[in-house]
Amino acid sequence: MLNKMKMWKNKAQVHRKEDLLQGPMPAHVAIIMDGNGRWAKKRALPRMAGHYEGMQVVRKITRFANELGIKVLTLYAFSTENWKRPKAEVDYLMKLPEEFLGTFLPELVQENVQVRVMGNKEQLPAHTLRAVEKAIEETKNNTGLILNFALNYGSRAEITNAVRNIIQDIQSGKVDINEINEQFFASYLMTNDLPDPDLLIRTSGEIRLSNFMLWQLAYTEFWFTDVLWPDFTEQHFLQAIYEFQQRGRRFGGV
Repeated sequence: MLNKMKMWKNKAQVHRKEDLLQGPMPAHVAIIMDGNGRWAKKRALPRMAGHYEGMQVVRKITRFANELGIKVLTLYAFSTENWKRPKAEVDYLMKLPEEFLGTFLPELVQENVQVRVMGNKEQLPAHTLRAVEKAIEETKNNTGLILNFALNYGSRAEITNAVRNIIQDIQSGKVDINEINEQFFASYLMTNDLPDPDLLIRTSGEIRLSNFMLWQLAYTEFWFTDVLWPDFTEQHFLQAIYEFQQRGRRFGGV
């Protein structure tokens, strides 16, 4: 297993976008954007500088994913556990959506990108929520790439809420217990109208899911890289897709 893990690490290969477009392209790519703090520390900069640089990479990879024709790009922006970080860092992270969407929104509208957010939005600061809701509203009719931010998101909370809502619907008579199967359960998740991710990318060398889309990633292909998120480039993205295209996806079959 460890050898296979090592194979998933990034390799010094160069791939042409035109060549990869001839192969199967993942419809839904999810990314755990990790390493902003370590990137800053290596440069003797405050952690906030790493988060700022990471947001610039979000812009770059969003543009590139759209060029490649990917249908959904889900980015793990802030987890339910991230509230445990120092207040100054959390406050800065809550300002980033406002800054990012404020400058990038016109391009997203022009490029037909639809912005979505999954997570507990009610706990977000008012200024963050306003920026998020404005982006959602102004791009809701766009039909291109879905840019889905996981913001104040935790998969265990998502699954727990789904169970709670199903029980309530059973008790109220809206649902018969015999209706419940995997497809039915998935309809109660925040991704109910999205395909499950085909490819998960995690940067910074960590090999774990960190409470991210635990249900949806059941048959997703994983690709891990030592590259810190602020250093992640289009070529790294192409490398991940190349690795994806080399895999045999059997979904439990032969």
